Amino acid sequence: MVMTRRAFLADTLKNAGLALCLMQTPVGLRIAVAKERLDAWLNAWVRVTADGIVTLRVNKTEMGQGVHTALAQILMDELEADPALVRIEMAPARIEYWDPVWCAFLTGESTSVRHMHDLLRKMAATAREMLISAASKQWGVDRVSCRAQNGTIVHVPTGKRLGYGELAQKAASIEIPQDPPLKPKEERRLIGQPLPRVDIPAKVAGSAKFGIDHFMEGMLYSSLARPEALGGKVLSYDKEAALHVPYVRGVVKLEHGVAVVAETLEAAWNGKNALKARFDPGRYPDLDTEAIEAALLSCLKRKGKVALSRGSIEEGLQNASKTFRAAYYLPYVAHVTMEPMSCLVHIQKDRADIFAPTQNPSSVLAVAKWHLGLDEKKIHVHVTLAGGGFGRRLSSDFIEEAILIAKQVKRPIKLVWTREEDFQNDIFRPGCASEVLGGLDENGRLIAWHHRVAVPSLYLRLSPHRYQRGIDHAGVDGIVTTPYNVPNFLVEYIRVETPDIPCGYFRSVGNSHNAFVVESFIDEMAHLARRDPVSFRLELLKANPRVSSLIEMTAERAGFGRSPREGHSLGFAYHGSFDAHVAQVAEISTDDKTGRIRVHKVFCGVDCGPVINPDTVKAQMEGSIIMGISTALKERVAFKRGGVENKNFNTYPILRMSETPKIEVFIKENPMAKIGGVGEPGLPPAIPAVTNAFFAATGRRIRKLPIELGQS
Repeated sequence: MVMTRRAFLADTLKNAGLALCLMQTPVGLRIAVAKERLDAWLNAWVRVTADGIVTLRVNKTEMGQGVHTALAQILMDELEADPALVRIEMAPARIEYWDPVWCAFLTGESTSVRHMHDLLRKMAATAREMLISAASKQWGVDRVSCRAQNGTIVHVPTGKRLGYGELAQKAASIEIPQDPPLKPKEERRLIGQPLPRVDIPAKVAGSAKFGIDHFMEGMLYSSLARPEALGGKVLSYDKEAALHVPYVRGVVKLEHGVAVVAETLEAAWNGKNALKARFDPGRYPDLDTEAIEAALLSCLKRKGKVALSRGSIEEGLQNASKTFRAAYYLPYVAHVTMEPMSCLVHIQKDRADIFAPTQNPSSVLAVAKWHLGLDEKKIHVHVTLAGGGFGRRLSSDFIEEAILIAKQVKRPIKLVWTREEDFQNDIFRPGCASEVLGGLDENGRLIAWHHRVAVPSLYLRLSPHRYQRGIDHAGVDGIVTTPYNVPNFLVEYIRVETPDIPCGYFRSVGNSHNAFVVESFIDEMAHLARRDPVSFRLELLKANPRVSSLIEMTAERAGFGRSPREGHSLGFAYHGSFDAHVAQVAEISTDDKTGRIRVHKVFCGVDCGPVINPDTVKAQMEGSIIMGISTALKERVAFKRGGVENKNFNTYPILRMSETPKIEVFIKENPMAKIGGVGEPGLPPAIPAVTNAFFAATGRRIRKLPIELGQS
């Protein structure tokens, strides 16, 4: 007798237990029991098997931000699962696992918990209520006398217990409750607690598998010779010389480079060197750092598209007793993920397997489908752990390279970028120039604000449907959403064309540059009004008690307004993004001889609404603050002769461990607010907190970053 794989699975899973999936219906998503269809079982989000194991499939990439822990915590609490019996799996890149808000499979913009929280709670509550019903039927008792408790159902009057595994099969036959009750806050035992990260044990033991850790029998390594100039094309290369290198098995020409495939990674590198590939100088051979800065600043002379208009900016400025204008500039910045780009691709006649540390499996599916002509169901994207993302892995350029190479070689291909390739071929945070004109009335109140921002469009390249009316809303993030109540407020967006400099999402997107400008200018206007910078902000926030109370709490905890330690200065900044609010005070000192800044401590107050795991919130604030300070003090992509000049950390310095300040994080929980993100909101205010402290120390304003690369 020959049994098909499908028949085997159907027979095996017949008595396996309870599994819940999501099914698309004309009126939206519906929770369904997976036994209704075999395919549904295979695509189940939550499974409870006969051994008592609860398995949660997650649709968000773990990049060190702790999202797998947070999502598991939500499920475990609502389901009343035993944490020791819960397992986490990365879901396959399938439509069944789409983010229900974005209708795509991707991780970004601090949305993982915000988008999945409600759905996971409802799914967990559904499973819990079905298990309770199964137990009450088995005992023949009223279900209201039963309750879920740490992986078991307890009959309260008698103390009898049944484990979830014992009930799973029976629960699968229970009618699905349409509106299961969610646990009230006072009954939660895991949400809000500092549970240990689920990914840490494997990472400490060295068994965790990142993208770069995946291998396959028969695979070849690949390395790509690329032009140094952006947009450069291949002129010539010595294929035979590369093929004579031991263990080299092939040379593949791509549109933007030449790939060498070999049995070892070292052989691939040696083969690439033997190619002696020559490239043309690109379309803009004279492109350099100074030219880019001048071009961005010159764009401020153009009229922009109105992104927000409130009141009358003309009347506001006419009625102002004092006006002030300032221009700010931020450079291109690299992501510098700990794990460079890598991808393993195996293409067969009717199947493709892609192992990649990606934030955007939906994009990977689309790219693979385009190049391979396979149905999506035959393309298997295996999302691995990622050694940092910060928005870089939302782009699928490195995965597309591996697909194109594997398509020609007909063997599994593992593409690994070097650190130099990672720097020179990043999808950078765009450079940005801004000009702000403000006006104060005779009482020193801010009554007019005209903000013009010139920055390349991210959405036009990456999410065209989000580019509307000639405005890139990523470019005005944090300006149009500021809670400061300025009666006459005008924001203009000026699109900058940089066709050969690839730009992409960076941690906190447009907030990373706009917060620096907004909070620097607020400080400048407070100084012009001869007001304390915190009280000046509070006056603009009278209608926003949530932000006001956070600012007051942070300032008080940091001792802002009192005399700091001798030789030290304090700077304040606030910024709201991704439905979270963060206020920070930076304590710094400056070296009189070198002019360099030392950041000693950062006080951080955060209100992200309800808190899932306070340790994760603190860790993400700490990481974001360190990254923000690094971009403020050190980081800048340098361009020369049409390409990227930075080769490695010796020419692209980042904040060192010895330079990392003490960071004190205060969480102001707000259980009645909408749940906010935590992966990105800590970065934006860190930059102006430091530069405002520098002004307090020296009387000099920082309007161009990074600080250590030449300020007057």
